[in-house]
Amino acid sequence: MRRRNPVRRHVVQAHRAMVAPLFRCHTRGGAPPYRNRGVASAHMSPENKVYFNVDALRELVGKTVFARGEAYFREDRVELLAIKPERVLARVKGTESYRVELTGQGRAFGGDCTCVAFDDRGSCKHMVAVALAANAGGGEAGQDGTGTFARIRAHLQAKSIDALVDMIMEIAEFDSDLLHRLDMAALATDGDSKTIEKHLRRAIDSATQIDDYVGYREAAGWAADVHRVLNVVAELPGKGHGELALQLAEHTFDRIQDAMENIDDSDGHCSTLLDRTRDIHLAAARAVRPDPVLLARDLFKREMEGEYDTFYNAAGTYADILGDEGLAEYRRLALAAWEKLPPLRGGGGTRSRTAYTADYSQLRRILDTVGADERNIEARIALRTKDLSSPWNYLELAGFCRKNDREEQALRWAEEGLWIFEDERPDAQLVFIAVELLTKIGRATDAAQHLWRAFRKVPNFEIYLKLRELEGEAVCDSAVQTIESQLAGGKDAGLYAPYDLLMRILMHEERFDAAWAVSSRRGVSTGMRQTLADASAATHPEQAVRVYAEKIEQLVNLSGNHNYEEAARLIDRIGGLRSAGEHADYVESLKTRHGRRRNFMKLLG
Repeated sequence: MRRRNPVRRHVVQAHRAMVAPLFRCHTRGGAPPYRNRGVASAHMSPENKVYFNVDALRELVGKTVFARGEAYFREDRVELLAIKPERVLARVKGTESYRVELTGQGRAFGGDCTCVAFDDRGSCKHMVAVALAANAGGGEAGQDGTGTFARIRAHLQAKSIDALVDMIMEIAEFDSDLLHRLDMAALATDGDSKTIEKHLRRAIDSATQIDDYVGYREAAGWAADVHRVLNVVAELPGKGHGELALQLAEHTFDRIQDAMENIDDSDGHCSTLLDRTRDIHLAAARAVRPDPVLLARDLFKREMEGEYDTFYNAAGTYADILGDEGLAEYRRLALAAWEKLPPLRGGGGTRSRTAYTADYSQLRRILDTVGADERNIEARIALRTKDLSSPWNYLELAGFCRKNDREEQALRWAEEGLWIFEDERPDAQLVFIAVELLTKIGRATDAAQHLWRAFRKVPNFEIYLKLRELEGEAVCDSAVQTIESQLAGGKDAGLYAPYDLLMRILMHEERFDAAWAVSSRRGVSTGMRQTLADASAATHPEQAVRVYAEKIEQLVNLSGNHNYEEAARLIDRIGGLRSAGEHADYVESLKTRHGRRRNFMKLLG
């Protein structure tokens, strides 16, 4: 998708990134393994099967959430509905009744819960309660299929069809959602096309209707309503209503796209809906084989005008349905649109980054693939010369030429791009491709000139390394002088962390005395100082010890076992850089200052 609503994304997902992969693993292809550190025996009988590793669960959710879940379990708030070897379904009584699903076993497990906490954090106390309940009382149920669902299933299997129909109809009288779903299913099976279309259009409009902004918490429910209608639409081709399915899929797609402006789609529910609607449309098109020319026109319009990428490469996706006639029409439409676009150039020419410039890459891609002769390299190069409004366009063009054994052309376009945009920030990759091609044909002096021109404009380490390859160790003094003179003249605005760059160059040449001299300047990052300490600890132990000691204080003050462990590793490293007596005094000073941090003290011994 080109457009995604960013609301809440960073706030919510920052926490989810730590815990959700475990609990959402059933939707992502598997759960991460956890080392089994033992299971709390208080929660189960010896004869019961251990479903979930309690210690891993406690570590995942934290002590507070685990304690709350344990309380729910002890208060008998969990009703196990179904237990299978790798799936537990339960209902937990809290502020309201929550549906909880746990999947997997032992060290690897996943799941879902309908509560707000799980929606926000990816874990919750209800899941803890269910895991403990499964461990405590689920062993036999997992083996012989007993439990609420198994009991209900056995009861229903004993009923006649008429009795089951009566039961469902009675429930549907009081459950409008079930009634609607049954009605839609019945219509798809037994209704005529006009009746089906009338009801399904109304259902689609109702499901996609937005009276107000749909927030993050409501987005999943909104999407679920649309999915239920799509379930019915997806069945239509198999029941002889393929043409209707095609029309309804197009209508649904337009409705979803319009609604997305007012939905917080941080979890991508709308993206999934658009993709599913496209898949239904594709299946329906395969079933009814619509007029290929008309289909090509509709798909081309959707690919070019759609705000999202659902119909990206539609000609390729629908190629078997479009056939030669449809693909020819698709190419004709693309070529007609392409010819209307003016050439774009950078520098002082007709460069213009207006809203329609995205059409250049889309149309070029279509013309480069749909019905094109892949062997006609010159024609494909010509396509890429229409938009040369940025260094990236030149880079892509030069790369294409080189890939297709047109190195002379590649060099010409690369150097033209560097010349056209010589007053702008240099594109390092465009510089590198020109340097590589020049070096290959023996023009090393010209290659070095390109590198120096770029380095003097915006110094960076990658360009320095290329210069080093061409001109040897002597480059170092010139590079350092270039950076120093720019800093002295106050021209560091275009540089990112200039003192860090100086240190990287000096460390690369193992000029550690000079690097340590730079390290004392304001603007050198803590990380770069530590990198220097690591690289030169053997030759400059006193300076390295000072850097490590500063880092240790930062880590200990941040607290947390991970930080304590990293601090302990640095302390061990300091121990190898000075005498045993000095190190013992240092460790004692740490104990004096941080004695209240018990976990850190354990690591110190």
